[in-house]
This record gives sequence, C-alpha cells and structure tokens, in this order.
Amino acid sequence: MTLQQLKYAVTVAETKNITEASRKVFISQPSLTAAIHELESEMGITIFSRTNKGVTITNEGDEFLAYARQVLDQASLLEEHFKGEAESTPIFSVSCQHYSFAVKAFVEVIKKFGGNEYDFTIRETQTHEIIDDVAKLKSEVGVLYLSSKNQKVIETLLKKNNLIFEPLFTTNLHVFISSKNPLAKKKKIKLPDLEDYPYLTYEQGDFNSFYFSEEPLTEVDFDCPKNIKVRDRATLFNLLIGLDGYTICSGIISHELNGPEIIARPLDTDDFMTVGIVTKKDIGLSRYGTAYIKALKSGQVKKKNQ
Repeated sequence: MTLQQLKYAVTVAETKNITEASRKVFISQPSLTAAIHELESEMGITIFSRTNKGVTITNEGDEFLAYARQVLDQASLLEEHFKGEAESTPIFSVSCQHYSFAVKAFVEVIKKFGGNEYDFTIRETQTHEIIDDVAKLKSEVGVLYLSSKNQKVIETLLKKNNLIFEPLFTTNLHVFISSKNPLAKKKKIKLPDLEDYPYLTYEQGDFNSFYFSEEPLTEVDFDCPKNIKVRDRATLFNLLIGLDGYTICSGIISHELNGPEIIARPLDTDDFMTVGIVTKKDIGLSRYGTAYIKALKSGQVKKKNQ
C-alpha cells in the first residue's frame, strides 16, 4: 500500500467515476483501475462496486476511505512542516444534533484552515446517524447529548461502536421561543405554561423513540397536545416565530449566526442534559478535528460553563 494508491482511491470516491478520476490524477484509466484492484487485493476488501453508471462506495470502503484520508492528511502535514510544501485540499467532516454553537465552531475551523480550497462537511442529522457516521469515520467528530432518560441506551451504542463520549457541559433544560412569544415575558417557564403552544421536535426516522430524541423531554413526559416534527433547524426556527412554537434544549444559541429573534428561557424542572463530543476510540484527531473541539470548548460553551 502506498500514499499514491490512497490518493487514487480518495479521488475515485470524490468523483464517483474512474474516467474523471484518472484525469485528475494524470494517469490512464486502465492504470488507475489496476492500482485500485491492487489496493483492494492487498487490503482484502472491496472499496468500490462498479456499475455501468460509475462506482459506488461499499460499507467497508467507507471505513477504509476515512482512514485513508487521515493518513493523507498526516502525510501532508509532514511535508508542509519539513519540506515547506503547500498542503493538499483540507478534508474534514462533523455530524451533530441541531446546535448553533456546533455550527459556529465549524465556521471557526473554516476561517482558520479554509484557504483557497477545502472540502468540509457538517451534517445536522439524526441521533442514530451521528453515532453511525463517527463509527464508520464518515465524520471525525460527533456532537450529541446524554440525559438520565437516554444515557444507558446511548452509552451502550457508543461502547458497541468503539466510540468515546467526552462531556462538554451539563446544563438545566431551557425552552427556545420567539422573542415575540407571550412566554418571553417570563423569567422561568413551567411545563403547564406550554400547553397552548406547538411543541417542535426533530424527526428521527426509523429510530423515532425517546431514546434517540433530540429533545430531553418528549411527549410522554408532559401533556403537549400540539406536536410538530421537523427535519432541519431553519424550519424549526421559522415555526417558532410563525406559530409561537417552542422546543426544549440546552439554551445555548449563537445570535451571531441566528439573529435576536430566537431566545432561551429556563424551564422549571430538575431534569438536565450533558452535551458532549463523540470520537472514535484509538484514532488520533486531525488538526481540523483538534481545532473544532477547541472551538467547541470556547465561545458559547465556555460562557455556559461559567
């Protein structure tokens, strides 16, 4: 296995097409195909499935390519440090629940490392998919929460997938509402106060149980006759404003990114949530992953801890 073979595999994965990949790495299509076959044979895996429409990445190929990108990143870092050569295009991925502070930290990493070219991905996605993404190294870092209700199930899944959870902060529960919502006048909101308003929650697909819910309190925890499930944060925020809806969360929001219309109020309950970082055990972080976690630990998160 050589660095060149890893570069070939990563390029094929990016283009999903052998012909286009061969042009990008400046070798003939037969030579590229042979190099990929040789790599697959040496590793004892199938990285790509070939079809008439191009190539698709297998499940084991996803995992292999994640390791390959880390190796290439470290090799690039060595060349940059000792030979003074320009680094290759930065590649970094994060999977997280719908937290604006996670997006803000992602912005800080791009500002630091972006340069003229970069290939960064942030997935605001479902809880189970976050675990799956980091387990398969589709994402280097995941961000999710634990509570007294989901802790045992989530920790079992993390252990099963050889993942580590590092707490960022623990906070009492809050309610996100519009600044024009009648409840905005209250310094603290009680659960009965919410009965007349729509409860907005994130849909979890096939894993739509309270163990995977992004909200630490679900419909089974209190009486909420009006329920709306959404898939993305922009829709949720629009409904918070347009319908005087609410959601239950950590209370941390980046007004720099989201504006002043969404506010947080403490919820009068003894429940709490611990937001933390999920990473793969025994896998070193890239410089981007390290910088991202550093950014998470500062700014809004740091203020919450104080």
